[in-house]
Amino acid sequence: MKLVKIAIAQSSCGHNIEENMKKSALQVEELASKGAQIICLQEMYRSRYFCVTEDYKQFELAETIPGPSTELFSVIAKKYQSVIIIPIFEKRTAGIYHNSIVVIDADGSIAGVYRKMHIPDDPAFYEKFYFTPGDLGFKAIQTKYAKIGTLICWDQWYPEAARLTAMMGAEIIFYPTAIGWDATEPQEWGKPQLEAWLTMQKSHAIANGVFVCAANRIGQEEDLTFWGNSFISNPLGEIISQTTHEKETTFCIEIDLDQIEYYRQRWPFFRDRRIDSYSEITKRYID
Repeated sequence: MKLVKIAIAQSSCGHNIEENMKKSALQVEELASKGAQIICLQEMYRSRYFCVTEDYKQFELAETIPGPSTELFSVIAKKYQSVIIIPIFEKRTAGIYHNSIVVIDADGSIAGVYRKMHIPDDPAFYEKFYFTPGDLGFKAIQTKYAKIGTLICWDQWYPEAARLTAMMGAEIIFYPTAIGWDATEPQEWGKPQLEAWLTMQKSHAIANGVFVCAANRIGQEEDLTFWGNSFISNPLGEIISQTTHEKETTFCIEIDLDQIEYYRQRWPFFRDRRIDSYSEITKRYID
């Protein structure tokens, strides 16, 4: 068996960046001290979800790579020999900002960077105002314990993103997320939206024969109530660990990466792909 302990830190965020960072660092240290080998934080972990409005002042929240987050978590990663997935608001240069992930390897070094590819622009999710679309492509990042894929929130609705990430060798796909219920929408939409979110990501696990790990935030921010429900799914799409939307929490579970080969042997979707017939997938729409 190829065993690895993966973990999620789920929390709410206040207006004070330093307090948010301190809280997340304590969560990560707690998990790492208990043996967690790969730990994932939620999307833009160190601030509230500011994309509910278009406000130039919010660009002050951005940080560089390296920067405050990498400096903080590199020390923790090296101390505990843990891999840490840090989602940040990246300032690349003046006028160019990204919604990004930095993967810190177990020795404290930067193993890789991913920049969110799919950028939404919906009421209360005005991300195109802030984020330049990612230009590093999809990634499978080799770490000490596993080869991992990192996608972010809106990316989770696109099967192409999960498929390409898995084709690059990712054994686990992590989805740091900030998603919740909008108070301006009908209440009866709430449960179906949550179920759709869970179903979509579980389908990526099944179709690609990989583990999927989604880390979402909780709490009320403006008209958004973030629904938490962070979870880990095995390659069969079974949720093997999950929390609720009610509290800040951490959880860790040991998975066996050898299950990937077991399920891919029995459901050989990669083998049976008709790659000779997919050329039109690169079109926006087929008229």
